[in-house]
Amino acid sequence: MANHELSEQEIVRRNSMNALRERGIEPYPAAEYPVTGHTAEIKENFKDDVEPLREVSVAGRIMSRRIMGKASFMELQDADGRIQIYVSRDDICPGEDKEFYNVVFKKLLDIGDFIGVKGFVFRTQMGEITIHAKEITVLSKSLRPLPIVKMKDGKAYDAFTDPELRYRQRYVDLVVNPGVRDIFLKRTRMFNSMREYFNSFGYLEVETPVLQSIPGGASARPFITHHNALDIPLYLRIANELYLKRLIVGGFEGVYEFSKNFRNEGMDRTHNPEFTCMEIYVSYKDYNWMMEFTEKMLEKICLDVNGTTKVQVGDNEIDFKAPYRRITMTDAIREKTGFDITGKSEEELRAFCREAGIETDPSMGKGKLIDEIFGEKCEGSFIQPTFITDYPIEMSPLTKRHRENPELTERFELMVNGKELANAYSELNDPIDQYGRFVDQMRLADKGDDEAMIIDADFIRALEYGMPPTSGMGIGMDRLAMLLTGQTTIQEVLLFPQMRPEKKQQQKEESEEKDA
Repeated sequence: MANHELSEQEIVRRNSMNALRERGIEPYPAAEYPVTGHTAEIKENFKDDVEPLREVSVAGRIMSRRIMGKASFMELQDADGRIQIYVSRDDICPGEDKEFYNVVFKKLLDIGDFIGVKGFVFRTQMGEITIHAKEITVLSKSLRPLPIVKMKDGKAYDAFTDPELRYRQRYVDLVVNPGVRDIFLKRTRMFNSMREYFNSFGYLEVETPVLQSIPGGASARPFITHHNALDIPLYLRIANELYLKRLIVGGFEGVYEFSKNFRNEGMDRTHNPEFTCMEIYVSYKDYNWMMEFTEKMLEKICLDVNGTTKVQVGDNEIDFKAPYRRITMTDAIREKTGFDITGKSEEELRAFCREAGIETDPSMGKGKLIDEIFGEKCEGSFIQPTFITDYPIEMSPLTKRHRENPELTERFELMVNGKELANAYSELNDPIDQYGRFVDQMRLADKGDDEAMIIDADFIRALEYGMPPTSGMGIGMDRLAMLLTGQTTIQEVLLFPQMRPEKKQQQKEESEEKDA
């Protein structure tokens, strides 16, 4: 980057970097730095009136400084939090040469720089646990100033709160907004808790292909790419369901996978084109068993992540304590709209949609129409965890027919805070029935439904070898993370959400300003 493009602060920092090198101090040293303690642990284990005082070696970013002649204070931030550092000129420069303190520390180091500090832990007269520095090592020079929040007359200035900047520059967001780090620590605990739950049953974590020759296992629009060596189109997976069920055919009794899925569809507060889904399949089980398994799992995860089954999301307090309410889709639609979908033809469903102001298009069959009715008139009203069960067969091409009503399927979706969180079936293991369902999907594709499933001949072949009775469940991990951390947008729980390229975003904003 040329100098005329740099801000004044960036020029000063580059000059400081060069000045460090002139003094024989490498601003980006390669050697390992010995870290013996972290801020949270140091504070937790500190005890007054214990001799000798604990010697520590810590490393992190300078987040604030108060220069006061021969002695100074600064705040150091590591992965666990912040701790105060006391710096005395005569302690870090015990000889006659005081240049390191007077020039390097006071003038050439900046907020945002990484340093190592060796010293002992004590408590100041103000009661703050502090590290008394005996040695300071430059570890990395920061060439851009951090947006540090400043307070004046009770108002915050320079806060890094613009979502566009926060998501695009997540590395800055994590440094200056401590609450963001907590979100992703909870997200990791959520994954660990779920793994522990599955592993306690002896189920096997596996991996399945991301690049697939057929985008199967869900109704969605895929991303398409081309494999040069094979000269064939390939699709980024929209789901991993059909591969996991192949493993059940192969003899595994329980398998699960945390998979990155990709759907070439819209982006909004609850959708990202790349998302994380967990799917699990267990032999000799049905959807009734899976409901109990799921609610117990979610109760455990909530306790592991937050220490309570209750979470606050906006104005809603949601309680994940099992058991959860269960209601059929037919009863849910009747309860919310007064309309009974039982036995209704496609034309009757379409007529109701017109009367209810629900948008439809000619490509929609019965399943899509029912889905639109439920989505528009029912879904948003289910705030507490609720299992919506027994979906019409047209909506569920991979699901076993209901044992009491062949027009329905043994399927549930778990609704929480007005959105689908989990989807599960008693899996269809009849290969002839499954082939017929795929054919029905192809008819929808011929009508223009670009989300209809494609016939997967190899999956049919696998079923022909025999798949035992099985229940499967998929859960949106990003949406679960939103609930457990009280977030209302999916971008808040993704470290690097999909963003419009910066130049295109700038052009969009300029166009909107002109239109305004």
